[in-house]
Amino acid sequence: MAILDTVKGDLQGAMRAGDKERVGALRLILSELQKAVKEGSDDELAVLRRERKRRLEAAKAYREAGREELAEGEESEARLIGGYLPAELSDEELQEIVERAVRECGAESMRDMGRAMGTVMAAVDGRADGGRVSGMVKVALGG
Repeated sequence: MAILDTVKGDLQGAMRAGDKERVGALRLILSELQKAVKEGSDDELAVLRRERKRRLEAAKAYREAGREELAEGEESEARLIGGYLPAELSDEELQEIVERAVRECGAESMRDMGRAMGTVMAAVDGRADGGRVSGMVKVALGG
């Protein structure tokens, strides 16, 4: 079942339960997924990752501005979106992927960072944050 269909079903359930906050968040997610389909994109996971990242960035900005209640709302929506994404890789799993990818692409120094990152990010397939991956690739390349 596509994520879009799952979100639609969850939205109906939230509406029946009268959970206004969840309904609002699910409507936003559904809207973004439908917009991506209209634009010809079928990568639902990319849409969800982008929306989760936006919520986390907004929460950070709200916290810096002293708006704790708004930050908590954004983080709540980010958690909701995260529930539709595949599970994150553990540090051990990610380290194994990084080491294998660095060997396969022949990266030897920090000059090869771009090539190594491309190989690792393709293998990770969105199951780890780019910043986390970058840090491990730098360590693997001795940077």
